[in-house]
Amino acid sequence: MKGIRVAVIGGGQNCEHDVSVASAASVRAALDPAKYEVVALTIGRDGRWCGQSGQVLDTSASGSLAAALDVLASCDVVLPLVHGPLGEDGTLAGLCELAGIPYVGSPLRAGALAMDKWATKLVAEAVGVRTARGRLVTNASTVDFTGPVVVKPVAAGSSFGVRLVEQEGELEPAVRQALELDDRVLVEEVLEGREIDIAVLDDPDEGRRTGPPLEIQVPGLFDTTVKYDGSAEFLIPAPLADTELKALEDAALKVYEALGCRGLARVDFFLTDDGLVLNEVNTMPGMTAESQVPKMFAAAGLSYPDLLDKLIRGAVR
Repeated sequence: MKGIRVAVIGGGQNCEHDVSVASAASVRAALDPAKYEVVALTIGRDGRWCGQSGQVLDTSASGSLAAALDVLASCDVVLPLVHGPLGEDGTLAGLCELAGIPYVGSPLRAGALAMDKWATKLVAEAVGVRTARGRLVTNASTVDFTGPVVVKPVAAGSSFGVRLVEQEGELEPAVRQALELDDRVLVEEVLEGREIDIAVLDDPDEGRRTGPPLEIQVPGLFDTTVKYDGSAEFLIPAPLADTELKALEDAALKVYEALGCRGLARVDFFLTDDGLVLNEVNTMPGMTAESQVPKMFAAAGLSYPDLLDKLIRGAVR
């Protein structure tokens, strides 16, 4: 019996290229060959699309996308694992929508809103979920130092460009560095609290649900280096009072719905003495077997291959 033909897209034209390649490779290896016929596609840093063998689909400047669309049209569903801009931000969702191909994950609007940390803050605050006080800046020389802050690009992931600034002289260089990744930058207050993540899944069998909460334990800022050097410790489930867990789950679902997310997302919070504060929303979080979201659902008894199966079946429906 012929399996479902799944296009798994990795790579991308942003600083998360290598992370996306790792996610795609892990997913391809985990998909059951008895159920799925996997088609590998990789977007190079130069924007050209490569196929199974790693060769560019068409060597002309515009030809690789056209060739990729032919490949996508032969598939039953697309699993886009390109984290960050020109992928997670709704770009690939829009491409699939135009091509009329089912795909895993959030639609264009939700991807664009969630990728934009400033827009996410506005949506969250509008539905009653608190976010950190912050300023949106576009020029490093216009920022005044008012105390310790976190500087981050508005639309970048994996904590690229994120810096903790504790001294006035560090602020302008940090903003300039962030502006290399985006033309808008957030300068936010430093929050003291526990870092708790909630995963939301549109389960085709059980309906929308959350996974066990995950707590990130690191000595300092959870930056790009700490994310991938193995020094961070994840506690699953995070030790929380029932009231704390319910508040976090309710807030995660509220923001997920307000943004219009679909399929899967990871909603990140700080749990402070004054209550929860939304940090950010990832509509296509890291998806290796060792990434946070698969680990969260594994703790609830949902294996990595079964999680992928639910995502694909949900998209095909």
